[in-house]
Amino acid sequence: MSRTSSALNSTEASKPPKVVVIFPAKNEAATIKPCIETAKQSKYKPTILVVDGYSTDKTREIASESGAEIIISSKRIHPGKGAAMKSGLQAAFAKEPDVIVFLDADLKNLTTEWLDKLIDPVIDGRYDMARASYLRAPRDAGVTKLVAKPLLYVFFPEIGHFDQPLTGEVAAKTDVWKALLEDAPPDGWGIDVWFLIETEMRGYRIIEVFLGTKDHASFSNYADDLSKLSKMGEQVAIAIIREAIKYERIDNVKATSP
Repeated sequence: MSRTSSALNSTEASKPPKVVVIFPAKNEAATIKPCIETAKQSKYKPTILVVDGYSTDKTREIASESGAEIIISSKRIHPGKGAAMKSGLQAAFAKEPDVIVFLDADLKNLTTEWLDKLIDPVIDGRYDMARASYLRAPRDAGVTKLVAKPLLYVFFPEIGHFDQPLTGEVAAKTDVWKALLEDAPPDGWGIDVWFLIETEMRGYRIIEVFLGTKDHASFSNYADDLSKLSKMGEQVAIAIIREAIKYERIDNVKATSP
């Protein structure tokens, strides 16, 4: 598949770029309001969508009061991050933006600068996708460290250098998201690494943007018990292995030292 154009065409460049920010969310009442308010302050003046995964708290009400448009995930499943992201993309496409950005809804230290740093290299045409990297607590990112990165080194070494292959903060051109969604992204936790692998394998240009230290509310849920991440680890591993089979990389394991 060919890459998208390296810069916005002259018609697009003559008007302000249109950006949509999507927050997949489930029971994020404590953090969704400041996340939305911070995103709204971006220089790109984005439209904000919150895709709710059937929250049982006041996430939807708070998000609506904060100025976001509420989208209900198409599938009532758990884990359902992938389903929520796909529902968000479909809603965003209808708004015909130039760039669509995903942000986690549990961020406690999101800044407008973060958002703008992710969007800038996509808007100016240098890259087709920008993904966040950051410093995290030593016991954070267990699935990244113990599952995603080792498997990527084996099956997709060309993207093994990405520091945060499971990042929830990603900006990409709308045409890129459309092309990816034509396939069958996972409905669960595997979608983030699936998007990374597919973007690389289709020849798009990807940059990882360092944003500083990440502080997110969900870390407290598993900080003292990493076994709570087992389902996430399972789904991420399955996504990578399925991609390895698809791209005929499964035999890479034979060349890997025990």
